[in-house]
Amino acid sequence: MSEPAAIFDKGMQPERTLLAWRRTCLAFATANLIALRFTIELGGVVAVVVAVLGAGLATTAYALAAVGYRRTTASLMSEGRLAHGALALALATASTLLLGVAAGIILVLE
Repeated sequence: MSEPAAIFDKGMQPERTLLAWRRTCLAFATANLIALRFTIELGGVVAVVVAVLGAGLATTAYALAAVGYRRTTASLMSEGRLAHGALALALATASTLLLGVAAGIILVLE
């Protein structure tokens, strides 16, 4: 079996991946809150719930990305294999879907 160093870059790649996840999650949270601004008059309470839930999911995905980064890096450094979950990806996807619901509110009610 090869050394973990041979298959895993101990340098900046994991950190760049974490920073990309953070940018993506912040963009989803911001987009949900901006959607709230445009849907609140049309959707009322439903628009608020959808936007806040979407922003909350994106924020949770942000935190889980940091936890996953630490877990994945530790796993690669010690065992040489990738131990990675997909919960952050699922939450980011749910946040994006809620952004689509906000867009649907605009289309239906306007």
